[in-house]
Amino acid sequence: MRKLSAEQLAAAAPGGFEPNAFLVVPARTFEDLRVGEIFRAPSRTVTDAHAAAFQTVSADNHPVHYDVEWARSHGHSAPVVHGLQVLAFTAPGATLFPHFIGEVFISFLELSCRFLAEVHSGDTLYPALTITGLQPQGENGFVATAATIHNQHGELVLTGQHKYLLRRQQEGRT
Repeated sequence: MRKLSAEQLAAAAPGGFEPNAFLVVPARTFEDLRVGEIFRAPSRTVTDAHAAAFQTVSADNHPVHYDVEWARSHGHSAPVVHGLQVLAFTAPGATLFPHFIGEVFISFLELSCRFLAEVHSGDTLYPALTITGLQPQGENGFVATAATIHNQHGELVLTGQHKYLLRRQQEGRT
């Protein structure tokens, strides 16, 4: 089997290599999105190191997050992972969603969430964003997504919503 060198591959590309065309997934427009589409993030097991790093960054030093005995004496089975750390697992960049909308993205407008169950070190989290609404408005459009995180037991531990503002495709312009 004949193999091509990296230089031969680059030269074989129509027009040569173009950094702006180096996309993870094909770019889509607001009009290409559909209610019900799901953008999953890879599962991740939360470790003590993650919790300690978040405690340092957030400066949240409540003992429920790091003191085993304090947590147990207050009704928890183990220290509880920071809620904001769990919410961070719903970051759009953890999924392919921003790669799909990169060219039309304007801003991340708002988010909300409810914490439904405790998360502890050792839990594996499965985040997803599901498009729940698409609202065109002039030259722009609003995208609403349901944010969910399940744990390794299939238990929903967080639910919420994100809203984004995207540029719409204009007539005569692609």
